[in-house]
Amino acid sequence: MYAIVATGGKQYRVEEGQTLEVERLGETGSDVELRPVMVVDGDQVLATPSELSGASVSARILGEVKGRKIDGFTYKSKSNQRRRYGHRQTYATIEITGISKG
Repeated sequence: MYAIVATGGKQYRVEEGQTLEVERLGETGSDVELRPVMVVDGDQVLATPSELSGASVSARILGEVKGRKIDGFTYKSKSNQRRRYGHRQTYATIEITGISKG
C-alpha cells in the first residue's frame, strides 16, 4: 500500500517505513499527520474527497538537516552596484509510521 501526500507545497509518494526529507514541520521526535491526496491499496484507488475523509498518513520527525547552498548575485551595470547572497533551506527528516484507509 502506498499514498500520495501533500506537504510544503509539494507532493510525495510514501510507503510505510520510508524516510524522506520535507519542509520543516515541527519539533524533533513529535508525531505528525500528513494530508493524503491519493491512497492506493492493490487494485483499489481512493482519490475523491469523500473516500479520503477517513484516510490518514502518520509520520515521526527524526531530525533536521540543511539542504544545499544556493548562491545568488545581483548587479546593475554602469553603476558599480553589486550584491552577493546565499541561502540554505532547513528540511525535516521524517519516517512514515502508518497509512490507514479509514
